[in-house]
Amino acid sequence: MLKRSRVLASAAVVALVTGLGAPAWAETLQEAIALAYQTNPSLLAQRANQRALDETVVQARSGLRPTLSASAGVDYTRNDFPTVTQFVDTNNDGVPDTQVSSSSSESDGATVGVSLSQNIWTAGRTTLAIDQARAGVMAGRENLREIEQSVMLSVIQAYVNVTRDMEILRIRQENLAVLQRQLEETSARFEVGEITRTDVAQAEASLAQSEADLANAQAQLSTTRAAYAAVVGQSPSDLEAAPVLPTVPNDFDAAMEVALTRNPGVLSATYSLQAAEAAVAAARAEYLPSVRATASYGGTANDLGNLSELADRRSFTAGATLSVPLFTGGLNRSRVAQALERANAAQIAVEGERRTVLQNVSSAYAQVLSTRSNVAAGEEAVRAASVAAEGVRQEAQVGLRTTLDVLNQEVTLRASQTSLAAARAAEYVARASLLSAMGQLEGPNLNANLDVYDAKTNYDRVRNRGGLPWDGVIEALDRVASPPVVDADDARDAPIDTQLKGDVIRTAPGA
Repeated sequence: MLKRSRVLASAAVVALVTGLGAPAWAETLQEAIALAYQTNPSLLAQRANQRALDETVVQARSGLRPTLSASAGVDYTRNDFPTVTQFVDTNNDGVPDTQVSSSSSESDGATVGVSLSQNIWTAGRTTLAIDQARAGVMAGRENLREIEQSVMLSVIQAYVNVTRDMEILRIRQENLAVLQRQLEETSARFEVGEITRTDVAQAEASLAQSEADLANAQAQLSTTRAAYAAVVGQSPSDLEAAPVLPTVPNDFDAAMEVALTRNPGVLSATYSLQAAEAAVAAARAEYLPSVRATASYGGTANDLGNLSELADRRSFTAGATLSVPLFTGGLNRSRVAQALERANAAQIAVEGERRTVLQNVSSAYAQVLSTRSNVAAGEEAVRAASVAAEGVRQEAQVGLRTTLDVLNQEVTLRASQTSLAAARAAEYVARASLLSAMGQLEGPNLNANLDVYDAKTNYDRVRNRGGLPWDGVIEALDRVASPPVVDADDARDAPIDTQLKGDVIRTAPGA
C-alpha cells in the first residue's frame, strides 16, 4: 500500500512539472475562477458553516411556538408490614405467649397524558434572541464574502505566478539557445584565429550559467504549478494571458470610501456588534417576569389488568403561569456585566477592522502605483536593452566589440525581460489586492457567467421551518415592554479612529 502511494505521489509530481496529467479544465483566468468557486475546499466549508449558522434563527424562533409532549408510565407498589398476635399465658410463667407474622399489599397502575406549553410574554428574551441570531447570520455572510475574496485573490495570484514563470522559462530557453549559437560562433572564430581562447571560455561560462538559470526556472514553475493546483483544483496547462481586472480607483480617498462601506471585515464586525448589543438587552430581560400558558390532558388506571380505566378516569387542566425572578444569587447581574463587556469588545473590534482596512488599502494602493511605474520602466528597459544587444552583436562582427561585451549585453537583456515579466505579474496582483481590500473581489465581479452561490437562498428556505400562523402575534407581543437595545459604549478614540469615522484620511503616496 505504501509503495502504491509513493508511485501515485511521484506521478502527481511529474504531472505538475510536465503538465501531462489529466486534460486541463482551466486554461483562462475565468475558467480557473469558476472551478475554484465551485470546488475550493475553504470556500465550500465556509458555505456549509453559513448554512449551519442559518439554523440558529430557526432555533431562536422556536421560542415563539408551543411545545407539545406526550408521556406514559406504569407503576407497581408492594407494601410489607408485620402483624403481632398475643395469646394467653399457657405456661403460667407470667408472660403471655406472642406470635409474629407478616402481611403485604400490592398495587399497580398506569398513566398517560399530553401536555402543552406556550410562551405568551418573555419580556423580550425570545425576540432578542431572534435579533441576535439574525445579526449573527449577517455577520456570517460577510465572513463568507471575506473567504470568497481570499480564495479569488489566491486564484489570481496562482494564475499570474504560473503565467509569469512560464514567460521566465521561455526567456531562459531563448537565452540558452542564443548562448549556444554564440558559443558556436565564438568557437568558429577561435578556430580561424580571430579571437582568443579566453573568449571561448567566457562563452562557455555564460552557457553554463544559462543552463543553471533554466533549471531554476523549471523548478520555480513546478512550484507555482503545485500552488495553482492546490487552490484551483486542476493542474494548469498552457494558460492564456490574464484579462483586464475591474477598474480600480485612481484616487485614494475614493478607494477608502468604498472599502469602509464594502469591506467584509468591517461589515462582519458591525453585525457582530449588533448581536452583542442585543445580547445585553436579552441579559437585562432576565430581571423581568414572564408569562406562560399551559394545558394538559390525560388518564389514569389503578389496575394494569383493567386499562380501560384510562378512558374512564380522564382529566384536563389549563392555566397560565407568571414567573417573577426575585433572587438569583447575582447570576443576572453577572450576565449583564458580561454582555456589556462583550459589547464593548465588539465595538472595539469595529475600530480595529477600520484600521486594518486603512492599512490594507494604503498598502495595496501604494503597490499599484509602484508596480505601475515598474512596468513602465521595465518596458523601456527591455526596449533599450534589445536595441543595445542588437547593436553590440553587429559591432562585434566587425571587431568593435569583444565577446564579453556581447555576453554582458545578452545578460542585461534577459534580466530586463525577466524583471518586466515579474513587474507585470506584481502589478496585476496589486490591483487584485486593492479590489479585495475594497470588498470588490467577488467571484461574480470577475466572471459574469458564474453560477452564483447566494447564501440568502438557504436562509429564506429554512427561516420559517416549523412556523405557525400566530408566530407574528407572539413576536409582536413579546417585544412589548422589552428592554431596548442600546448602543455599546464607544471606547476612547485615537486620532486615526476619529478620522476614519469622519472624513477619509490621506496616507497614500501622492495623495
